[in-house]
Amino acid sequence: MELLSILFLIHCAQAHINARSHIVEVVGRSGVPAMHAAVLPPSGKVVFLDKVEDYSELRLPNQRWAYSSIYDPETHELTPLSVATNPFCCGGSFLADGRLLAVRGNNPLLWLDPTVEDGLDGIRYISSENGSYEWKEPGNKLASKRWYASAQTMSDGKVFVAAGSLNGMTQNNFSNNNPTYEVLDANGITQGHNVPMDILFENMPYFMYPFLHLLPDGSLFVFTDRSSEIFNVTANSTIKSMPDMPGMHRTYPNTGGSVMLPLHKGNNYEPEIMICGGGQTQGIDSQCEATCGKLRPMSSNLEWQMTSMPDPRGMVEGILLLDGTVLWLNGCQRGAQGFGLATSPALDALIYDPRHNAWNVSGRTTIARLYHSVALLLLDGTVLVAGSNPNEMPVLQNQVEPNNQYKAFPTEFRIERFTPAYLRGDNATKRPTNITLSSLELNMTSRLSVEFDLENGLRTLNVILYAGGFITHAVHMGQVMAYLDNNG
Repeated sequence: MELLSILFLIHCAQAHINARSHIVEVVGRSGVPAMHAAVLPPSGKVVFLDKVEDYSELRLPNQRWAYSSIYDPETHELTPLSVATNPFCCGGSFLADGRLLAVRGNNPLLWLDPTVEDGLDGIRYISSENGSYEWKEPGNKLASKRWYASAQTMSDGKVFVAAGSLNGMTQNNFSNNNPTYEVLDANGITQGHNVPMDILFENMPYFMYPFLHLLPDGSLFVFTDRSSEIFNVTANSTIKSMPDMPGMHRTYPNTGGSVMLPLHKGNNYEPEIMICGGGQTQGIDSQCEATCGKLRPMSSNLEWQMTSMPDPRGMVEGILLLDGTVLWLNGCQRGAQGFGLATSPALDALIYDPRHNAWNVSGRTTIARLYHSVALLLLDGTVLVAGSNPNEMPVLQNQVEPNNQYKAFPTEFRIERFTPAYLRGDNATKRPTNITLSSLELNMTSRLSVEFDLENGLRTLNVILYAGGFITHAVHMGQVMAYLDNNG
């Protein structure tokens, strides 16, 4: 498991904060439409990545529009970044050395920007050098073209890349599809083989952006449409298949959200997958799904345990919070993924508590977060929410045409911050300071020491490993949270 960040959660004896006391506030701007995002180590800055557009709020030194930016959550400063290939609808993961890897994209739009080339088989890397960030594209490519592919870094440092379209055209024409996977080495370089994968082929056209979760034994949980399995990547074999999940379609173009619930000593670090939302069809009048399912894929009892959100959601995102709950937000209550295909935004932030199988509404926004939105946990324990570009090219607020379904909602550049209850009231000041670690290199059997200063009144300290991964299209690639067994 790669280490991206270590976050600390403090439970205070004096704090009595209602679970509904979360707040949402506008704190900055993304500069570019926030289609893809990730928190970059070690700074905690956020990278936003878009596609070739005819407008953004940032320009590059060559006076072309910027399609990527770095956002500093502390100062709200924005830095424009350039890309060499079109990253439209790419996937991503972190390499073991801390670099962010973004794989594939889409065709170039040379008539709009001749400086950005074909990204369908592109590979990009970003990391900090001397405090600055830059996308690097040395020219190595994937073994095949993949639009809407998912990625997951494995326990040996290799990267599993699966699914996608060969040409960015409709997935209902199966000749456009790429129901295979390939493996990249620890440096993000493909081994050159496209390997057919039955679960992808059998679930076309609902096979793109599959949900991937790395299990503690090194195997991979793969979910697409309503089907799932545990897969051995090294042996290219299915270890066991899961029962179909009840309900509507769960992956693109009716993507719900998927998380692996936090691992901790209380559940013997046994993984449990939770999937919420989805929809009926790729249409503006598509019904969305309210149900959620939980499954323990490594157990002998392979049965989906069902619950329901307070309302139906498509494009809903699940973010693991530091108190063991899950934040579900963004998306629509009717419609689907695609330009102009959602007209009923979901505005409430929902909190699911797996310990009590309970739901609460915990805050509300006035900003529609529809197609091409993102949400991610920052290093200070708050949640950044950005994006929404349900238009083929950016549409500004003064260009909105309410009776035109394709221009009913503007492209959204505002960034919001969601503050969970554990950072409000007395909890906001009762946190460890002057934190130092004995090591930044970990595996499942590593031991490390953590030194810090404590304020008076602290009762319980949990040390949590958290990787936020790469976020796009409501898919959180590589998100994982584990509570360490600490002796403090």
